[in-house]
Amino acid sequence: MKSTTEKKNIRHLSLSELENYFETLGEKKFRAKQVYEWLWQKHAHTFEDMTNLSKELRHLLTEQFSLPALVVDATQYSADGTVKSRFRTVDHHMVEGVLIPTDERKTACVSSQIGCSLSCKFCATGYMERKRNLDYDEIYDEVVLINQQSERVYGKKLSNIVFMGMGEPLLNYKNVLKAIERITNPVDGLAMSPRRVTVSTAGVAKMIRQLGDDKVKFKLALSLHAANDKKRNEIMPINETNNIAALIDALNHFYQQTGNEITFEYILFKDFNDSLKDADELVKLYRRVPADLVNIIEYNPIDQALFAKPDDDAVEKFMQYLEKNRVNARLRRSRGKDIDAACGQLANKE
Repeated sequence: MKSTTEKKNIRHLSLSELENYFETLGEKKFRAKQVYEWLWQKHAHTFEDMTNLSKELRHLLTEQFSLPALVVDATQYSADGTVKSRFRTVDHHMVEGVLIPTDERKTACVSSQIGCSLSCKFCATGYMERKRNLDYDEIYDEVVLINQQSERVYGKKLSNIVFMGMGEPLLNYKNVLKAIERITNPVDGLAMSPRRVTVSTAGVAKMIRQLGDDKVKFKLALSLHAANDKKRNEIMPINETNNIAALIDALNHFYQQTGNEITFEYILFKDFNDSLKDADELVKLYRRVPADLVNIIEYNPIDQALFAKPDDDAVEKFMQYLEKNRVNARLRRSRGKDIDAACGQLANKE
């Protein structure tokens, strides 16, 4: 019998490859369709779950292939209704995802990497080592498992997905795009509209341009957090090789190619980026990109960083300045802070 590492992940086979495999066994072609349905629509986590296959065939598949599905390792429930899950991979890594409920929508915040290599100073994940990228089927599992939670806890399916969890999605480009392709597939996936999917990036200019060239259909969010290079370099080391001018150029290319919605994410830090001068710089930057929205985000404290939240008066003045200058801005209150599930807090804590 093959060891687990030698076995091919069965979910990495296309339907036609599965059909060829079953034909070599002398089995009917429709067996491939049955297995494919179990993998992508019925969300089987083991070959034993595939009850319309013979016991012998299930045993053979177990010997020949791996099915490395994510499992829920731990779940936490916030007082505000947010649900955080820690998922365990087949090679015993942990990664977190969050279900964020409101009256209008149920959103899954999913991760794309185990850890992160970008070291953003305000983000708990940035202080972790990047272990590896998640495969597209693992990202798909995150969404499936959070969707099951949403149905169980709230009686409703997911309405939106945001790639704002652990890791930088554009540094796991192929897997993220394949996962979204599967999530949005109306026949062999979850049939979610790509317009309900948002990929958030810390700013990888080359890959933002690639998204445009690939004519993706989902929305894009840029984690901006400072509107000049000096400040952005201080908190986001990636800005040293992907400065604001390069990002503006890439975002305009993305919009020209796709027409898709662009959002800026901007966390307010006390006495760092919350002055009216900072607001004015943000206004000027906003006018250089066809952005639909600026999300102004509450800072969520983490153990590793010394940043603090501005007081309410500073936040109100900042928002008023944006509004006066016709910036479509929204103040986003954090959810799940009491379970370390809010923006920037994911770190696989016990």
